[in-house]
Amino acid sequence: MDIRDYLRALRRNWIAIILMTAVGLGAAYGWAKIQTPVYEASVSGLVKSRVTPTDPQQQLAQSTDTYARAKVPTYLVMAGWRSVAVNAGSTLGLSDSPESLVKRITVTNPEATNIINIAATASSPKAAQQLADAWMKGLVSVIDDTDGIDRQPGTSPVMIYVAQTAALPEAPIFPSVPTALLIGGLLGLGGGIAFAMIRAISDRRVRGTDDVEQRLGVPVVGIIPKVDSVAAERRIVAEDDARADSRTDFAVRESLRALRTNLQFMDVDHPPRTIVVTSALPGEGKSTVAANLAMTLAAAGANVVLVDGDLRRPTVASTLGLVAGAGLTDVLAGRAKLTEVAQTAPDIPNLAVLTAGTIPPNPSEVLGSARMHQLVKDLTKHATVIIDAPPVLAVTDGAVLANQADGALLVVAVGKTTYDVVDKALNTLEKARGRVLGVVLNRVPVTGRQAGYAYDYREKSSPKETAGKGGKSTDAASGPKRTGAQPVPVVPADQGPLLPDEEASAQPVEETVAAPAASKPRRATARAVRAARTAAPVERGKDPALAADPEAGDLDSLLGDFIADDAATGPRRQRGRT
Repeated sequence: MDIRDYLRALRRNWIAIILMTAVGLGAAYGWAKIQTPVYEASVSGLVKSRVTPTDPQQQLAQSTDTYARAKVPTYLVMAGWRSVAVNAGSTLGLSDSPESLVKRITVTNPEATNIINIAATASSPKAAQQLADAWMKGLVSVIDDTDGIDRQPGTSPVMIYVAQTAALPEAPIFPSVPTALLIGGLLGLGGGIAFAMIRAISDRRVRGTDDVEQRLGVPVVGIIPKVDSVAAERRIVAEDDARADSRTDFAVRESLRALRTNLQFMDVDHPPRTIVVTSALPGEGKSTVAANLAMTLAAAGANVVLVDGDLRRPTVASTLGLVAGAGLTDVLAGRAKLTEVAQTAPDIPNLAVLTAGTIPPNPSEVLGSARMHQLVKDLTKHATVIIDAPPVLAVTDGAVLANQADGALLVVAVGKTTYDVVDKALNTLEKARGRVLGVVLNRVPVTGRQAGYAYDYREKSSPKETAGKGGKSTDAASGPKRTGAQPVPVVPADQGPLLPDEEASAQPVEETVAAPAASKPRRATARAVRAARTAAPVERGKDPALAADPEAGDLDSLLGDFIADDAATGPRRQRGRT
């Protein structure tokens, strides 16, 4: 881990750091309040020789005071005697033992002075003051007993004169609330930082792009942001910018377009035509990514077939709002033809959807059969095939499908899936001889200034376009305005009835007609595909693949049939339900 990882760990766990700091401050404050306060009072005494004119030695000591200074270390030791504590306790009438009273006394001597300071502590200011004065008196009494003449008071040659009596203390010396808060805050902050570092080091969940590419050695080909709109009932994000103006929808659309671009430029000579979308564990959003990726590829003009290969928990039909009737398993079992059970997604003319169909008792054997392999091969000739596969670690179906496809996309939920699980899923795909195209990070939090700028870089709507909260503007309903004549392929006369918005553009002209300003780009794309298929039909006798497969002609015209039916009667929800 480098410095950026540590900073990222601190930023990710900032709530825990603040909470632990607050806990430290609260604990320190509570501890300070439950402690018994301690007050301190001090008294000062001057060690000085007495004047005794009849004694020559005392007169000499008084002139130089060297004798009194020499007695100071002795008196410091005598201040801690048990006899001094007995005298002080008897004077105050205390029931404490002399040993406990000695522990509450501190005797000091300032350097190069004849001063003795006695500090006494007690639970109240008055008790501390009385104990300090009584201790000084007890020390004077002991000195008279040891150095005085016949143990008479005031007969010792050197005596202590009280220079300053003990004052009543105003505040306790223990506990100190500011000091306790400082220590508690530092301990809490240190504990929060340690927690963040330990969590970052021990966290094995997928977090960022750099970590995935560095630890797993596979590229990240897509980053899908975490938004609430994708987790709705249908989990589909509108491809048209005019239909969803929220920033989150815009973020998902741009991320899907980036994924589409990465797939197109992954291998320009041999681009993948059959792509399996799977995940390591259930609940990582692989079905949602597969459906939205198919719609994004189809919106770019490519022919796309979305196959629900999850024969255990199929969700493609409910995601796209289609009828879950006959589907893939019925085609493989020979009970229905592909053109009878395939459906079209709403508002996406060149997207065909093949639902799961009847749930078989042996999904792995069905998906690994020769008929499944041939079906995928036939579909690949005419469109890009996106297969929604089950999780590879839950069942073996995903690995079986990956072996038949050109590559597999592994969807990883950020903040949920661990690196160990992803690495195990990659090893499963490699053992099945499946090609891993890359990893798609799903539910990536959109945070930071750079992410907000990247996901909201679009032109703001004009007041004319957004006039009225409940109304719909012309531009929002029909796409961006276009001026001038636009080349539109001529619609053949035998293509069935046209929709009202196509009648104005299907005039009998030779090459081009002027497209109206409100014409939809998708309708123009549908007519272009249909005209191209009509103008250049495939001759069955010249194509070996078509000659070998009797249903190849149906597969070749599959998407064209969907477009023609949509133009005539609208999206077809179900074909030949059994």
